[in-house]
Amino acid sequence: MACTPFDESERRAWAGTAAAYEAGFGRLCAHPVPRLLDAAGVAAGARVLDVGTGTGSAAAAACARGARVVAVDAEPGMARRAARTVPGAGVQIAALPHLPYADGQFDAVLGNFVLNHVGRPREALAELRRVTRPGGRIALTLWAAPAAPGQALLGRAVRAAGVTRPPSLPALAPEDDFPRTEEGLVALLREAGLADADCRPLSWDHRTTPEEWWSGPAAGVATIGRIVRSQGAAVTERIRRQFVVLAREFTGSDGALVLPHRALLASGRVTGADGGVG
Repeated sequence: MACTPFDESERRAWAGTAAAYEAGFGRLCAHPVPRLLDAAGVAAGARVLDVGTGTGSAAAAACARGARVVAVDAEPGMARRAARTVPGAGVQIAALPHLPYADGQFDAVLGNFVLNHVGRPREALAELRRVTRPGGRIALTLWAAPAAPGQALLGRAVRAAGVTRPPSLPALAPEDDFPRTEEGLVALLREAGLADADCRPLSWDHRTTPEEWWSGPAAGVATIGRIVRSQGAAVTERIRRQFVVLAREFTGSDGALVLPHRALLASGRVTGADGGVG
């Protein structure tokens, strides 16, 4: 199972961005973590795997509950930062769909916004199922489609500046994609053989500042950052000016940026070969 062009693009998109991610987008992505842990049944003594840990927010929360936590990330800088942030977790460099763990090793597996970043989501889910014990739970978050207004802000600024997605940034192959809806995610979990598949929408307002929100793409974080940084200084400045104008829609009297976001929280239970919990 070789990396797809999408996987390779994702590796480039996140390389060297750990500090910039933690200072901006990382706070946004940490918001659903308590509910993610609840959906996975994370409790004291549980063996927990956090896949795509980033800078370690979910791993830290699991450790705080008394779980025995292992965390992985494909980006070495993220893994190093998570290891410093969460010294109680065992952190390794690894990427879906290949995890260096035995079958059924974990009671709970977490994937906080990781399914957005893999080229073959079905193979990724099969691997998460493999390392989860019968009766254990897998819980995932995913950005919903269509994007909420706050999530769409940066993309709107790019389009308003007349910039399109470069052909060097491949999208997920159509045969690997799936509907980013409650129904689409539940169907994906059921296809992976998970029982009691459930998905619920999450909506919240992320409070930040225009400066902080622009700092992520300006530093090249994620795909939006690669698009912004690939344009050259003059076009990047044009995008920034459009961002400043559009951000006024979300800026309060105190200068804070209040960005509505919407995600999906899905979970399912791994069964044994006979369909039971093992």
